Amino acid sequence: KFSFSMMYYYDENFMLPLSHDEVVHGKSPMLYKMPGDEWQKFANLRLLYTYMWTHPGAKLLFMGSEFGQTSEWNYKSELQWELLQFDCHRLLKQCVSDLNGILKKEPAMHINQFSIDGFEWVDLNHRAESVIVYKRKGKKKGDDLLVILNMTPVVRNDWEIEVSGKPYKVEIFNSDQTIYWGTGDVYNPDVRCELIDKNQKKYRVTVNLPALAGIILK
Repeated sequence: KFSFSMMYYYDENFMLPLSHDEVVHGKSPMLYKMPGDEWQKFANLRLLYTYMWTHPGAKLLFMGSEFGQTSEWNYKSELQWELLQFDCHRLLKQCVSDLNGILKKEPAMHINQFSIDGFEWVDLNHRAESVIVYKRKGKKKGDDLLVILNMTPVVRNDWEIEVSGKPYKVEIFNSDQTIYWGTGDVYNPDVRCELIDKNQKKYRVTVNLPALAGIILK
């Protein structure tokens, strides 16, 4: 089910919306759709937005969802701006802002967003661990990004990924950073990347994966 969207994605100019229809009529605001305690709800929402922003296609996020409203949308009242006094909500908003910045800055995130050349599954074989890996691809190999999502509340150190095309050496985004109300305990200041097949340009990337988080490598 997770990979299903890519089966029909190229048949249309794809938009991925989380619109007002998702946060009315008893469906709950985005934050309260997430499982777990308060910290896990915010971590899961940051993870969802990381997946949404790194998925090909245009994005639509209904107002208030970017900072984690705690009530459904009500057309008779304004948004819950008072929530921004709390770090968990204010820093979720910062996370969405930074994802927007990456979307704008990194060519791989938008140049080929409607082309089959702009996306590649790297690893869908670790269902038990719920770790998903894919590429967003630009017109130049050097622009490619590697996205790794860890969808369990388990830290996974020294996680190995075999990838072709180019080395990945820098972590440019980590949804578990303290600046987003994450733990900040697991990050990759130095990404280990080893050439394992020179002829086929294959590399082994070794990273530490924070719980309920997504990271982007370049």
